[in-house]
Amino acid sequence: MLDLLVLGAAAGGGFPQWNSNAPGCQRARAGDPNAPARTQASLAVSGDGEHWFILNASPDLRTQINQTPALHPKDGLRSTPIVGVVLTSGEIDAITGLLTMRERQAYGLYATASVLAQLDANPIFDALDRTLVPRQTMALDQPLSLMPGNLRITPFSVPGKVPLYAERGENPAEIMNNGETIGLDITDGQHRALFIPGCAMMTDALRERLNGADVVFFDGTLWTDDEMVRAGLGAKTGRRMGHMSIADEPDGTIAAFRTLNVGRKVLIHINNSNPILLAETPERRQAEEAGWDVAYDGMRITL
Repeated sequence: MLDLLVLGAAAGGGFPQWNSNAPGCQRARAGDPNAPARTQASLAVSGDGEHWFILNASPDLRTQINQTPALHPKDGLRSTPIVGVVLTSGEIDAITGLLTMRERQAYGLYATASVLAQLDANPIFDALDRTLVPRQTMALDQPLSLMPGNLRITPFSVPGKVPLYAERGENPAEIMNNGETIGLDITDGQHRALFIPGCAMMTDALRERLNGADVVFFDGTLWTDDEMVRAGLGAKTGRRMGHMSIADEPDGTIAAFRTLNVGRKVLIHINNSNPILLAETPERRQAEEAGWDVAYDGMRITL
């Protein structure tokens, strides 16, 4: 069995973002059923329905756990069915939830060497007792067994950039494909799911990896590359932030997936400016007609 729970579907800042007065955020804040609120992107995965691994520890993790009965304590005065956390990057949106999990609870922490180095460089993460929360290095393209639960996870490089706080040099936003940003290939031996919450561009290697997957959770940050600029919400394009856009253009996500054999396609890590968050928009309709689901908090897929 491969059990996948969307803990949060939004990009950094969530939906509504705390300081956003944009129309979409106004609707979400008011409880509009066509603009349901979403917390920041995170996934939980299990191979037995009892032991769970968190994929990216978002800043909203405490709320997400409390809203997810499968992740509630079940034994003794203190316990958790969460047995591990797996990180796909060192972005603030992927690591700060670790500080929620500092109450002397045992679990494994898995990340690439570069992400672990970023954690090591920041003493605040020493709040996680290393005798209880061992930091385990994941090697690219090397399968790693996650126990208990009989899952195997393989980290692989996708085009991306360093976190904003780590940008340096003459070309701080350079797109790299060196393991700074990764995706996760997850299997129970029969089914295969991919989690790719950040991706700057499609490559032949990534197409090969995606082909044949039962379900893919893929970067849905922006509908168009310049939507935040046009909306007056910021000066950065999607490319500058290390994200593909969804729109059906030669380099967009819809076009990139058109010839791929993927069982189910789910957009996740969706920015509050993205019109697909609103149920009635033409962009939402276009995405659905192209075979995409739009992730929401609490969404569950069991294979």
